[in-house]
Amino acid sequence: MTPLGNSVPEFWRRLVAGESGVGPITVFDPSVFPTRIAAEVKDLNADEVVGKKEVRRMDRFSQFAAVAAKEAMDDANLPEDQAFRDRVGSVIGTGIGGIITFWHESEKAAQVGNWTKTSPFFIPMLMANAAPAHISMTYHFRGPIFSTASACASANDALATAYNAIAHGDADAMVTGGTEACISPLAVGGFCSMKAMSTRNDEPTKASRPFDKERDGFVLAEGCGLLVFEEYEHAKARGAKIYCEVLGYGQSADAYNIVAPDPDGSGVVLALTRALASAGIRPDDVDYINAHGTSTPLGDIAESQAIQKVFGEHPHLAVSSTKSMHGHALGAAGGLESIATVMALHDGIIPPTINYEFPDPECTLDYVPNVARKADLGIAFNNSFGFGGHNGVIVFGKVRG
Repeated sequence: MTPLGNSVPEFWRRLVAGESGVGPITVFDPSVFPTRIAAEVKDLNADEVVGKKEVRRMDRFSQFAAVAAKEAMDDANLPEDQAFRDRVGSVIGTGIGGIITFWHESEKAAQVGNWTKTSPFFIPMLMANAAPAHISMTYHFRGPIFSTASACASANDALATAYNAIAHGDADAMVTGGTEACISPLAVGGFCSMKAMSTRNDEPTKASRPFDKERDGFVLAEGCGLLVFEEYEHAKARGAKIYCEVLGYGQSADAYNIVAPDPDGSGVVLALTRALASAGIRPDDVDYINAHGTSTPLGDIAESQAIQKVFGEHPHLAVSSTKSMHGHALGAAGGLESIATVMALHDGIIPPTINYEFPDPECTLDYVPNVARKADLGIAFNNSFGFGGHNGVIVFGKVRG
């Protein structure tokens, strides 16, 4: 579920084409805010997937997860016998959870003058673990079921947790990723007060411009990206469709500031080097990095310089930020971008960083500017970094032979 389409084929086609999903905010009147643009999901069809009655009891972020899970499950074709599904789990990240429900219930309370009319579904809709819980109930999963919350690193932390569950023998398969739906007056107002978002309201499709010298902040997005992780031999034995292998991950903390990145990038360097060690690879084995690349003045510099420190003068390393097209979906970002990274490996195409017009002398990597690039990729990283100094890197490898 993305601002570029509500299926993996559509999302991937538009990424490769270099299209933008950013436009004016339509879900509420944003005229009082300095930022009036976002990357919204269109044509949500949750009614068709989970039914009208159930949809009314789910926040938008959970509805996204329900629809994305159906596509993932249809593609994975996991065995339906309960003995297998007892060993399937779901770990899904979200940075904020049910903020749309919180907004609506607060508005309702303000209108009636008290809280006595609060919906009995308010708490179950609000809670961050609602998305994996609904997926568990729909598909009768009885393995590890919970959510991760580490701001914009939430999805990558969910992926790392799912990887560990399988590696440690706690599950045979996991549905994992991230979901977020926070385009609301509360979230937009909060980020505007922090002066974190782009105010390029007259050119919304050009507002998200990672690593470009003219960048002025991120573009808020919503969406959901889910992947099915499965133990390799089990997947092979049943003839599953395998897109790639998960080779490892790296996690770290900046231990620096609740919102600002550490300017020397030392926390990101730790996450990148731990990812290399976890996967048992060298820097020159990595062909592509799907960068966190939010289009913020400080964040893009810190990430670029951290990559430079770890990978040095690696002559073939390509780095791109797909947030230039789908915006920054906070806790869902790592899910969307991991799908982009997996598809890049699978199809041999690197998605571009669009809106790259004016090189920043402090950002000196190969950002695959504006046009997708064909490449035989063997190993790729997906980077996600969040408020609080959370850093998460996932390593994917192409299945050869």
